[in-house]
Amino acid sequence: MRWLAQTVAADDAGRLPGCGGDAVVRHYDAPGGVRTTFYEVRARTILNRVPDSSRMPFRWTINPYRGCTHACVYCFARPTHSHLGLGAGEDFERRIVVKVNAPELLRAQLRRPSWRGERVALGTNTDPYQWVEGRYRLMEGIWEALIDARNPASVLTKSPLLLRDLKLMRRLAEVAPFTAALSIPTLDERAWRATEPHTPSPRARLEALAELSRAGIRTEVLIAPLMPGINDDPRQVERIAELSLAAGAERVTGGPLHLRGELRELFGQWLRGNRPELVARYRRLYRDGPYLPPAERRRLLAPLQRPRAPL
Repeated sequence: MRWLAQTVAADDAGRLPGCGGDAVVRHYDAPGGVRTTFYEVRARTILNRVPDSSRMPFRWTINPYRGCTHACVYCFARPTHSHLGLGAGEDFERRIVVKVNAPELLRAQLRRPSWRGERVALGTNTDPYQWVEGRYRLMEGIWEALIDARNPASVLTKSPLLLRDLKLMRRLAEVAPFTAALSIPTLDERAWRATEPHTPSPRARLEALAELSRAGIRTEVLIAPLMPGINDDPRQVERIAELSLAAGAERVTGGPLHLRGELRELFGQWLRGNRPELVARYRRLYRDGPYLPPAERRRLLAPLQRPRAPL
């Protein structure tokens, strides 16, 4: 894979804005020649508890990276960069925090007497298989820690790079419940390149899905976010679902675009520059807050509610 050949341009030491302690600072040329800075830090904890008020079907997450070079314009995690004193725009894409001690820290936390072996979800905030994982290889140690603890887990990614760890995922699936999910919001090349500029192609994700399924891994597909006027053509949504099921996915789900906090303005800027004809529509749809009106949500999800003939 071409991403694995990226080289270090410089090393330095400095303080990461918004974090205590020093970080090793490295500069890489990311895909597309984008100058990107990586802050190597030693985290104090790696298991993050999801608030009880959340609707998520899990209570614990692991995020070995903060920020994401995928640069998806719609990413709901963008505002979290402000907690580091960084911006939700270019900083989120080009200033990435790397928790270099994630595997050893996880192993220690899973051994605590207070840990109850609850399901752990990866990829819920930023993608653990963004291209620089090919260099740091943090996920290998994370899988090994989960295997040794026989701990249930799931992963969500946009990258076929997860196939590198297929043997480890198979080992985990032998001792604990495990699911691998691929995010495939669109098959349309224009929409893909405009909204996810540094991600692997949707077709490559479908191929990865099929390989995981053939290996006996339980797989799912997430068609999200569904964005009015951008990737919501019912025929395309149905086609993604059909191809996903044919590739072995056990479940296909979707979700509409949410525009919380800084993301609302960032997405608005992107619309004005790339899809100006949709600006008025989005202002109307999101005038009452970060969520679409119920009728619009039902419209977007309708193609996924239709029964399909057995494959």
